[in-house]
Amino acid sequence: MALPNKVTNIVVAGLGGQGVLTASDIIAGVAFARGLDVKKSEVHGMSQRGGSVASDVRFGGQVFSPMVPPGEADFLVLLDQDQLEPNRAALAPDGVLLHPGMLDPVTAANQRSRNVALAGMLSAWLDFGEREWIDAIRASLPARHHESNIQVFKAGRAAGQKIRNGGNS
Repeated sequence: MALPNKVTNIVVAGLGGQGVLTASDIIAGVAFARGLDVKKSEVHGMSQRGGSVASDVRFGGQVFSPMVPPGEADFLVLLDQDQLEPNRAALAPDGVLLHPGMLDPVTAANQRSRNVALAGMLSAWLDFGEREWIDAIRASLPARHHESNIQVFKAGRAAGQKIRNGGNS
């Protein structure tokens, strides 16, 4: 996000019930709070029965469309690794793929907050401070879930920073 007019394209994909929309709300919320133009779209498929769900989040100085064009996602965030093939075409050639296998096993195993852990992992690549992310988490989730999700977010962020700095991928 070094250039103010550059649009950042993110696709979050998973299965119904995994929190795809919540993760995209958190991402959109942090960008919106920064004053960026944010657009978001969702494709639900058979989401109520565990089918594919994808959400596009685009933000920057000026965004004209909510849909990430094929092959232009800067980040593809998978909440379920089985969603790689259906969403692979979204990822730009130099894009970053993030998936649960990149989290430590304890964090990845918690399916109820895996979406927040992966948002934390994504945060390592974006130019928003940890406090901004935590504020977006608080705005997107009920108060009774704040502390546990903030801890999971921090674990995901640490994993993302390690990977970004040359650790395991």
